[in-house]
Amino acid sequence: MYKEIFVNVVEEETKVAVMEDHQLVEIFIERSQNQRLVGNIYKGRVENVLPGMQAAFVNIGLEKNAFLYVEDAIPSRGDGHQHGVVNVNIGDVLKQGQDIIVQIIKEPIGTKGPRVTTHITLPGRFMVLMPTVDYVGISRRIEREEERERLKEIANQLKPEGMGVIVRTVAEGMEEEEIQQDMQVLVKLWQKVKNKANNGPVPNLVHRDLELVHRVIRDAFSEDVNRMVINSRYEYERVLELLDLIDPKLKVKVKLEEKENLFEEMGIDLELEKALKRRVWLKCGAYLVIDQAEALTAIDVNTGKYVGSTNLEDTVLKTNLDAAVEIARQLRLRNIGGIIIVDFIDMEEEQHRRQVLSLLEEKIKADKTKTNILGITQLGLVEMTRKKVRPSLSEVLQKACPYCEGRGKVLSEETVGIQLINQVCQLARRTGAETILVEANPLVAARLIGSGGVGLKELEARTGKNLYVRGSASHHIEQVTVKPLYDSEEIISNSKLVTPGEILEVKVEETHITNVNDGIARIDGYILDIEGAGMMVGKTVKVEIDRVYRTYAKARLV
Repeated sequence: MYKEIFVNVVEEETKVAVMEDHQLVEIFIERSQNQRLVGNIYKGRVENVLPGMQAAFVNIGLEKNAFLYVEDAIPSRGDGHQHGVVNVNIGDVLKQGQDIIVQIIKEPIGTKGPRVTTHITLPGRFMVLMPTVDYVGISRRIEREEERERLKEIANQLKPEGMGVIVRTVAEGMEEEEIQQDMQVLVKLWQKVKNKANNGPVPNLVHRDLELVHRVIRDAFSEDVNRMVINSRYEYERVLELLDLIDPKLKVKVKLEEKENLFEEMGIDLELEKALKRRVWLKCGAYLVIDQAEALTAIDVNTGKYVGSTNLEDTVLKTNLDAAVEIARQLRLRNIGGIIIVDFIDMEEEQHRRQVLSLLEEKIKADKTKTNILGITQLGLVEMTRKKVRPSLSEVLQKACPYCEGRGKVLSEETVGIQLINQVCQLARRTGAETILVEANPLVAARLIGSGGVGLKELEARTGKNLYVRGSASHHIEQVTVKPLYDSEEIISNSKLVTPGEILEVKVEETHITNVNDGIARIDGYILDIEGAGMMVGKTVKVEIDRVYRTYAKARLV
């Protein structure tokens, strides 16, 4: 597999893209030093203990208090697991007002504060130090039993008494001396954290995790990466300095390309845009539909344009196999967490179902985030869970629409028009003014006026008021303004959308309902009756305003 890492640094943000076989599989974005919180260690104070939830809230100095589950608060056994969580009450472990050292393990998302643990982990290049656990673990990605035993023996010799370590994948094949240097750095770091916690105020940040590029060097840049490309000379030199300390032989893989936007040059920005869309097209012509809710994501597989070549079952199998590969990529790329339900196209043969599930499991293995495939339900749905540690790509780059409030839909102009008529009727009953001004989106205004002004005349007859309807492109489709007009000058100024003699370019939208020789155009919903333009529907023409009326204006072609 050909693996690349691209780093694009600008003043406002740093972005890191991971490519596998020239396909974007992961993206990391950091817009300020304080944005990422996972890995930070705090000296905090217990604010509330909640026995009913078996949890506590800890003040660590952020906007929202951190959430500490009982399983993250009780001491671990020597094998890295907690003493019988079921039998432990949070009130026996923590007391209100107690000072504790905690580490953020889950970013604050939505209305929820960060999740923390008392089981501190300090990741290094080759090892992860666990100061509160007496335990040795080896990365599951190291498969050779001989190498696992060698690394376990080294770890047992090097780890401080009473502390635990996990040997990372990148340690495979490394000499004991290199691993020992990494361990010494981590032990010194832990001493520094304890000193700061013991002597500082509460709450207090006692350790901040590395910034994005250095975390990528620590966690992702290894022998299996073919090259790393950076667009910033400053960041490039910092990376080389860091590699001098941790792995000098990797320096030859780091390249500098001083381009203003490396992501645009490499087509990564275009891939990012696609990753925010609901529909994802597959190469065969089929597509996925991805709908993300707060805790659940539904992925639907559709054949789309793909019709196959042999029979229906073969077409369905080919679509589902392509979908399985793309789903595994999209989960990593979009950083989707929580419960995931995949609705593959129904397959008749059990062998085909096993084949699709097996391929999905195989592709998921490349994902470092813990993912579990639970199997296929009776309805043919694949159930999965993926650990949610940081916000998804959509949460980082997007926000809920302020108009539809995240529904993804707005009211139709017909619905808004009906509501608007009701508003006008209610105001007409309450006001003594003879004239009412209505401002709305041009689509809504056009429906209210109706063809040839019929709708407006009917509403005026119904309310007994003079109505001036103004279309405004600045109005959102659901936004309307209805107000009484008392001042005659105000009425005149609000009624003048066009003036006689004015020259305009307009698009002919339709033929006049009663005079087929004339065409109808609209300016923000206001009707222009254009003489002789009945055969020009769809064309943009230049017209001169001839006569202006309250509900429409007459115009002629120039």
